[in-house]
Amino acid sequence: MTGTRGTQPQSYDGYGNGPLPSEREPQGQTAQPYHPPQAYDSPQGGAAGTQGGQQRGVAAVRLPRTGARTTPRTRKARLRVAKADPWSVMKVSFLLSIALGICTVVAAAVLWMVMDAMGVFSTVGGTISEATGSNESNGFDLQSFLSLPRVLIFTSVIAMIDVVLATALATLGAFIYNLSAGFVGGVELTLAEDE
Repeated sequence: MTGTRGTQPQSYDGYGNGPLPSEREPQGQTAQPYHPPQAYDSPQGGAAGTQGGQQRGVAAVRLPRTGARTTPRTRKARLRVAKADPWSVMKVSFLLSIALGICTVVAAAVLWMVMDAMGVFSTVGGTISEATGSNESNGFDLQSFLSLPRVLIFTSVIAMIDVVLATALATLGAFIYNLSAGFVGGVELTLAEDE
């Protein structure tokens, strides 16, 4: 077909050599929506693929690969701890050191009761009083020196000192970490999801 537009190439999928859709004159029938030619058939064989699907046979269905991985991949994220807030570090370290101090006092009380039930204080105390005693005095009394109230008071004082020192050192450590992270970028962590 020749004309003002020159030789028109033959279109595909059953459209023939007629005029272009914009050049068609309206006819008495209802206008159908324009469907451009498809390079591949529609998988569902819908409106766009009915013409090509009817001409070429049954539409191709994509089959899953046989050697594909069935286990999901574990996602990993690489993060960097850029800054530690000193106020939050102080609060957490204060609570943890209080818990550690309470555990220390309870452990000391339990240890003293076990040693007293085993007779360690009486045996060792008798040996020390005989070694340090004389005719005028009975010697050093270990049982009265290491009584339970005195041991608990001493352990409580040590626990309070530990609370203050641990809180101060953790807060100072947060400041030092922030300074060093400004130079080297901080500690890098690799986080992964559970499988």
